[in-house]
Amino acid sequence: MNTILKKLTEILEARKKDDPSKSYTASLYRDGLEAILKKVNEEAFETIIAARQGDNKELIHEVADLWFHTLVLMAHKNLSAED
Repeated sequence: MNTILKKLTEILEARKKDDPSKSYTASLYRDGLEAILKKVNEEAFETIIAARQGDNKELIHEVADLWFHTLVLMAHKNLSAED
């Protein structure tokens, strides 16, 4: 697995144990699958809008958010980027 993805996977796993009041990612885990799915859906929609508008900087930002929230979803389901 890519070392960056491996490190990110480790960080996401560690966030499961963090205080949700101090970690956005931990708060997503606390709020559960539906909250995570809502964020993935929101970020996917924002990615589509940015792509249609032709704003590449915004598209990069939204794709990064989508990737992040997708990785959170995978970690929540005990999957990693390697899977």
